[in-house]
Amino acid sequence: MSETMFRTVSGLHSGYDPDEVDDFFEHARAVYESGPAGALSGREVRSVAFDLVRHGYQTSAVDAALDRLEAAFVARARADFLAEQGQAAWMARLAEQARTLYTRLTRPDGERFAPAHARQPGYEPADVDALCHRLVAYFDRGAPLTVQEVRAATFRRRNGRAGYAEGSVDAFFDRAVEVLLGAE
Repeated sequence: MSETMFRTVSGLHSGYDPDEVDDFFEHARAVYESGPAGALSGREVRSVAFDLVRHGYQTSAVDAALDRLEAAFVARARADFLAEQGQAAWMARLAEQARTLYTRLTRPDGERFAPAHARQPGYEPADVDALCHRLVAYFDRGAPLTVQEVRAATFRRRNGRAGYAEGSVDAFFDRAVEVLLGAE
C-alpha cells in the first residue's frame, strides 16, 4: 500500500488520520509478507479504529481497503490451517462456529439478544431479527448471503429495554462475518 492510495477530504470534512492509516497499513503489509499467519488476525483488522481529522483520508476508501485486508488475512489463515491440518479439520472448525451461531439464531424473535439498558441506545429488534432470518436461510438451505450484505446491514435505533443491546449484536455479527469469510 502506498501513501498515495487514499485521497484526502477537504478541510470542511473529517477523514481518517493519514499518519495512523499509513502506519497501520505499513505494519499490516510487513506482517502479511513476513510474519507468522497469526500475527494479525482478520478480527484485529476489522476492529482497528482511526482518529477523525480535517484533511484526513476518505473514510469509505479506507474502510473498503480494510475489508479487503481482512479477507486477505482470513484467506491466509485458512490456507495455513488447511496446509497444516487439512480440509476436514477446517470444515469441522467452521461447522462448530456455525453451530454456536445457530443456537442464537433459533431463539424466538425479540429474544435473540440482551436488551439495552434503560435510556441507552439499542437496535430495533425487528431489523436485527430480519438479518438473523437471512442467516438461518443461509445455514439451513444455502440461500445466498455475502459478507458485504452482513457488513452493510443497518438497524434502526430503539432506546432502552425495547431494543437489543448494540454490543452483543455487533459481536455476534462479527462472528458471523468470520464464518462467512471462512466458507468463501
